[in-house]
Amino acid sequence: MTDIYSKVKRSQIMASISGKNTKPEIMVRKFLFRNGFRFRINVNTMPGKPDIVLRKYKTIIFIHGCFWHGHKNCSKAKLPTTNTEFWTTKILGNIKRDIKLNSELKQQGWQIITVWECKTKNSKIFAKEMNKIITRLKNNIPLK
Repeated sequence: MTDIYSKVKRSQIMASISGKNTKPEIMVRKFLFRNGFRFRINVNTMPGKPDIVLRKYKTIIFIHGCFWHGHKNCSKAKLPTTNTEFWTTKILGNIKRDIKLNSELKQQGWQIITVWECKTKNSKIFAKEMNKIITRLKNNIPLK
């Protein structure tokens, strides 16, 4: 199937997608704040500029878009049928960068949590995932 947009128009559309203050990020931040957690967002002095930093808990939360970060076994991570080579290279580069950043942050003593965009779509699944995270943080249980 061919793209309904020209290459120039598709490029403009993809470039306009924001990497900050996305709906999933805002949902996670609101949930944490409602539950008494205080945090910093987009800390540019740390590797990867984490979405959420919980210094008290020595924990970082990344909220990843399933497409952009290649979420395994997720329908939202399906590659486009056009320009597949470009997108494969792009997504694999993002995955490699994520692995490197997580490794750096873990070496600095941080716990890393990744919340996937698809987990924010269903309110019951989202609440269950977030409650699991909150319970582990409050009880000082290491995260997997």
